[in-house]
Amino acid sequence: MHPSANKQLNDYFDKLTHERQLSPLTVKSYRRDLAQFSKFCQQREIERWQDVQAKLIRVFISTRHQHGLSPRSCQRELSAIRAFYTYLEKQGIVKSNQAKSISAPKADKKLPKALDVDQTQQLLEQQPETPIDKRDHAMFEMVYSSGLRLAELIGLDIADIDMTTQQLRVTGKGNKQRQLPIGHKAMNALTTWFAVRSAFINTAHPQDTPAIFINNKGARITARTVQTRLKHWATRVGLDSHVHPHMLRHSFASHLLESSGDLRAVQELLGHSDISTTQIYTHLNFQHLAKVYDQAHPRSTRRKRSGTDTK
Repeated sequence: MHPSANKQLNDYFDKLTHERQLSPLTVKSYRRDLAQFSKFCQQREIERWQDVQAKLIRVFISTRHQHGLSPRSCQRELSAIRAFYTYLEKQGIVKSNQAKSISAPKADKKLPKALDVDQTQQLLEQQPETPIDKRDHAMFEMVYSSGLRLAELIGLDIADIDMTTQQLRVTGKGNKQRQLPIGHKAMNALTTWFAVRSAFINTAHPQDTPAIFINNKGARITARTVQTRLKHWATRVGLDSHVHPHMLRHSFASHLLESSGDLRAVQELLGHSDISTTQIYTHLNFQHLAKVYDQAHPRSTRRKRSGTDTK
């Protein structure tokens, strides 16, 4: 590249480091991504940033993807180029940001992992013995019963539950409230927990007294504690130690959709503002159906490979 182009690049990195105070790791990532683009430009005898056109950026991203770079990494490199050209535009070096109109390859949407019904029962049907166990059991039953987010669970107060109508008031994302039913097993677990909860109350944490779930010091339970305790419960029954609270929410949605097929109802229960977010669970449902098909249909690919076809 032309010396002025290199200076502009170095000035940009200085700005990221000293003015924006980005972490060294982030700046290193920007350097690496923009070095790839700079090399690409030089190979095409482009020496100045203002000579780069949108078509060239599009070809660069496409070439990187064809050479095996993942969609997510392509998105990161494009983001680095776009941010750099925003800087150049503000400096008056280029007239417009040529990267603005470019789209990177879309990353495959990862399906959320869910426990199957048997695994969920295996996890939740452990008999709690200690007060801590009773609290944990109530927490996990509540997540699975009502499809709660982790933040919604730890934010629950006693005033949010109506034991008579077996309903729960939840404050979700954007402070939006929704009413949810509570299953009878979750109600039983809550009743058991409430019978021993008073022993956990500590006057040192008066602000946390209204919380449904508190720790042994009387403070509102933390997300980290819920995650750790669920891993402990999963390991205890021989499940994968990577079981996490959101997996119970996914299981709630998947099992409910599998049984009812009512996507709108599941959307309301989960508190999704956009039904497209809920639609991912239709893929989980299809995966379940496909698995049943592969195991049962006489002409399925899986059965052929396993040698169970009859001639």
